[in-house]
Amino acid sequence: MTTILSRLPRLMLALLIPSAVMAQPPELIARGAYLAKAADCAGCHTAPRNGAPYAGGLEMTSPFGTIVSSNITPDRETGIGAYSYEDFAKALREGVRRDGKGLYPAMPYPAFVKITDDDMHALYAYMMHGVPAVKHRPPETKVPFPFNQRWVLPLWRMAFAPKDPFTPQPGRDALWNRGAYLVQSTGHCGSCHTPRGMAYQERGYNESSKTFLAGGVNDNWFAPNLRADMGSGLGRISTDDLAAFLKTGHGAGIVAYGSMVQTIEDSLQYLSDDDARAIAVYLKTLPATGAADGGFDPELTRSGRLKTRGPDVPPEQGAAVYAGFCAQCHRDDGKGVPKAFPALAGNPSIIGEDTTSLIRLVVEGGNSPATIHGPARQPMPAFAGRLTDQQIAQVLTYVRASWGNDARPITANDVGSLRSKLHK
Repeated sequence: MTTILSRLPRLMLALLIPSAVMAQPPELIARGAYLAKAADCAGCHTAPRNGAPYAGGLEMTSPFGTIVSSNITPDRETGIGAYSYEDFAKALREGVRRDGKGLYPAMPYPAFVKITDDDMHALYAYMMHGVPAVKHRPPETKVPFPFNQRWVLPLWRMAFAPKDPFTPQPGRDALWNRGAYLVQSTGHCGSCHTPRGMAYQERGYNESSKTFLAGGVNDNWFAPNLRADMGSGLGRISTDDLAAFLKTGHGAGIVAYGSMVQTIEDSLQYLSDDDARAIAVYLKTLPATGAADGGFDPELTRSGRLKTRGPDVPPEQGAAVYAGFCAQCHRDDGKGVPKAFPALAGNPSIIGEDTTSLIRLVVEGGNSPATIHGPARQPMPAFAGRLTDQQIAQVLTYVRASWGNDARPITANDVGSLRSKLHK
């Protein structure tokens, strides 16, 4: 009896206090911290302009309204401090909160369902022990009818969301399987790079789908095709250059832009060299989509001859704009400056069929990533107040038909349509 009584306080404590506050091995927490970086959890769950990490409040646009990210710090009142491991795993894998309400698929639970039990335990340990609790209640997500009817979400999950964990492919080596796991689970690359269907479902969740990672538009950025297409895809980019790009935002004359800049700064630059290479190895095995696309002829690059596909836009007009506003950084030959300004000759984002990102970059500018091991950040100025829609169309048509590039022309209407969406 004495032994039982002496154990009562500890037993009661274990019942009253959730497992979140029980001691966890430091190496497990460190492992979870790495996985949280790989998953870029802070990228979505941190408000802009110095928001507290993981405390939520970021507004994310979607076809059905603006989604506000939640507080995932271990605060018991406003965060996930009261979540058991089972609650945590259910939220990540099934998109169901502790109170039973469904999460919108802006939360990438169709990818997180593939996270292994070991990695899920490590993530939980880190979120409960490695993240400071922040008492902050972000605004509730309010979307218009009928999208505010969350009772539909279980039906959506049944119809579209994968339900099985990641299974290594027996015919592939360990490096390929590691890359496949990172891309499909924690990395949730398909959330941006896979086109969406009518119900906002990803049109493919692994390499068995021909549309998996074939490129998709999100928040007026086009996330590029990551398959082996020679024009807009990764067909001409080596495994080493691709791994370098993931870590620094620079590779094969290509420089990260748009929302990928933050992804590299907050997440991908912290990948181990082995994991970055594993991702590159996996991506390089994805076959081309075979879709119509722009082309690139390196022979024309060497000769300097121009191939024009825009008879309604005389090349000298675009060339004049290019000489005045672009050549200083991107050079007369379109080769850019290594480790500083991207090459335009043969750049997949230049010759791709979807021109959303290309137009947006010229309209509102941007900057390259600032990383631990990469070159210094370089800005690109905005031209919304300096060039007309016609001038932007002219210069982009010129770029898409110069130095071996062979892509369709861009019209002033294309530019004006996107500018109206951006309110620029």
